[in-house]
Amino acid sequence: MRIGELAERAGTTTRTLRYYESRGLLPARRGSNGYRTYDEDDLKLLRQIRTLQDFGFDLEETRPFVECLRAGHPEGDACPASLAVYRRKLGELDALIDELRSVRDQVGGQLARAERAMDELVSEAAVPGGPEPVCELGGRTG
Repeated sequence: MRIGELAERAGTTTRTLRYYESRGLLPARRGSNGYRTYDEDDLKLLRQIRTLQDFGFDLEETRPFVECLRAGHPEGDACPASLAVYRRKLGELDALIDELRSVRDQVGGQLARAERAMDELVSEAAVPGGPEPVCELGGRTG
């Protein structure tokens, strides 16, 4: 198949395919007419790349999976190098999850503090002569 058909079937653009070719992820075969030619194996490579990128892998991280497929394995993650990338990515994701949990805890603490402060203002306003709470938008709450 030609580049336009491959791009359409893979759900990408011809520009992306040329970029992958320049990075050595997609073979650069040409027919006798000079046009790029591709086959079903190339489509499988592209689907592997796209799936991994959808999972958050950067383009270079897809290389071991592509090389595994090119070596004739039925799946791109059937090689030790691919498994190593999976392990590394899981470690990165775990670190991000931990960081997000920490931020969430901090935001939750700030919310609890702000709610307590608001409750105190409302309580003080209920006391005759106490301050009247003011909304952030400039209006009175009561």
